[in-house]
Amino acid sequence: MIRLTRINHIPLVLNSDLIEHLEVTPDTVIAMTSGQKFMVMESADEVIQKVIEFRRSIINRPEALIQREEETPAEDEQP
Repeated sequence: MIRLTRINHIPLVLNSDLIEHLEVTPDTVIAMTSGQKFMVMESADEVIQKVIEFRRSIINRPEALIQREEETPAEDEQP
C-alpha cells in the first residue's frame, strides 16, 4: 500500500499491485485495474518511487529473508 494525496488534498492509500498505468496530463492520473482513476498531487516519478520503496520493504522483511534462505540450496549442495 502506498500513501498519496488526491488533487483536493485528501489523503489516499492505494494498493500499488492494482495500478494499471500512470498518466501525466499535466496532473498525475493513476488508472487502476478496476477501472477507477485517481488524480493525485504527486508526480509520476514520486508514485513510482513509492511503489519501489513499498515492494522493497516487503522483500526485506525478516520473515521473507528467512523464507528465501530456506529455499536457497547450500553452496555445497547440488540441485
